[in-house]
Amino acid sequence: MAPQLPQTPQVRTNILKFLKIFMGIIRILQIVFGAGLWVTIAANKYEGSIHFVLFVAVLFWLLTLALFFLTLLDKQDLVPLLGGERWLCTNLAHDVAAVALYVPAIGVMIYKTNRNSYCNLEQYTHMCLYKVYLTAAVFACLCCLVYLLSVIYGACRKCRGEQTVI
Repeated sequence: MAPQLPQTPQVRTNILKFLKIFMGIIRILQIVFGAGLWVTIAANKYEGSIHFVLFVAVLFWLLTLALFFLTLLDKQDLVPLLGGERWLCTNLAHDVAAVALYVPAIGVMIYKTNRNSYCNLEQYTHMCLYKVYLTAAVFACLCCLVYLLSVIYGACRKCRGEQTVI
């Protein structure tokens, strides 16, 4: 077994610092709720407009993971055109786009939930996606909420003239 390299104190300090600040906690919630949304949909039968919801959920889950790890490891300066001084604006643009696409995704999930509400009866014996769609709608709302919180927080920081996420 190869010896493990000790983690430098600076990297460990940056990681602990990021996980304790508001943006770190919000990013973790975005990842958890986004994963909950797309796993809920992907684990069940879906069709039609649900493809859009799945696209939004997976796209922003992957982008949020990338932003999270780049910020966590303090490597945002390595991203061409988007890193460095522009990192806060990059995060803000990502979060605004997420809110803009999650709002119609919520509408799709609410529509699908209402369309399947008839099968929520005990006497209904066929497969019913009502509870799946309801769960996905809740996860979509939670995702939109944490992205909206991130937009508000990032916009306030940008208005104060701050340049970094940490």
